[in-house]
Amino acid sequence: MEEEYEVPSPHEHALEEASEKKNNGLAQKIALMTAVLATIGALISYQSGSAQNEAMFLKNQSILKQAEASDQWAFYQAKSMKGHLDEVVAVLSSTPEITTRFLADKEKKEKEKAEIQAEAQKLQAESRKLGEESEAKLKPHERLALALTFIQIAIALAAITVLTKKRWLLWGSVASAAIGIITATTAFF
Repeated sequence: MEEEYEVPSPHEHALEEASEKKNNGLAQKIALMTAVLATIGALISYQSGSAQNEAMFLKNQSILKQAEASDQWAFYQAKSMKGHLDEVVAVLSSTPEITTRFLADKEKKEKEKAEIQAEAQKLQAESRKLGEESEAKLKPHERLALALTFIQIAIALAAITVLTKKRWLLWGSVASAAIGIITATTAFF
């Protein structure tokens, strides 16, 4: 029983060792890059969530102001209806005292209606302003979410690079990371 053993030459052994060192060095660099990208991704995610939360808060405030304005308009309608009823009673009344009293009530309600209308318009303007602020706060969130997507793609490509040892994937990872970082940087401009 003769067994064959292959004895590598010192040259083959040296080439194999150099290849392992080269691949381990690449893996370490990619691991470091991935850790940095993950940290940047976490910061972008935080900023994106913060912008989104602020936009939602402003939108909720806008909705509350709009509800208050609607209440004021309903109050305005009620005062208007009462004023019309006072006018009808004054016209149909046969005694001058009742006519005078209901016409005075109608005038009082007209003044109140003007105040209520002004308040309702003010609340609507505040609601509109808060809605616009909410939209402005949401724009950075959209850009930051896009930036985070590019960072995640970069991390995935880096992991694939380590597994396949295809260096061209590393350049794709770097390009995706650069696009993500630039997109995040320009989100607030």
